[in-house]
Amino acid sequence: MVDNNPGASPNGPENDAAHAQLVAVAEDWSAAIVSNDAARIAHFMTDEWVIVSESGVSPREHFLAVVESGELTHSAMDVVSEPRVRIYGDTAVLTARVTNTAHHLGRRFDADEWTTDVFVKRDGRWLCALSHITPAAPD
Repeated sequence: MVDNNPGASPNGPENDAAHAQLVAVAEDWSAAIVSNDAARIAHFMTDEWVIVSESGVSPREHFLAVVESGELTHSAMDVVSEPRVRIYGDTAVLTARVTNTAHHLGRRFDADEWTTDVFVKRDGRWLCALSHITPAAPD
């Protein structure tokens, strides 16, 4: 099923500010990932954050360790679709198509992916609790 208005909030105008805030948080988090600064990246994650990909579930500690060691770096991360944001109280889901360039152990990887991030609001801040990435089909 195709969402003809992916960026619209079904929760009404009262969530417009939260929608904009989540999009801004996601943009700032992308900038943090490209900075390759593990502490800056961690600032956007819950302690229990995981990423789900074709290789399975990887915990926060592993992701941050490979960034901190320099084994994994990113030189680009760009949202190339209108983000779809849905807010459910203190939980939100943001889905967007993202392209990125990563380097793992010196080998370059270019990715075009659909990403879904689940955010929770804690102490007035939106933090990501789960990221799921799926390769995008070629256009």
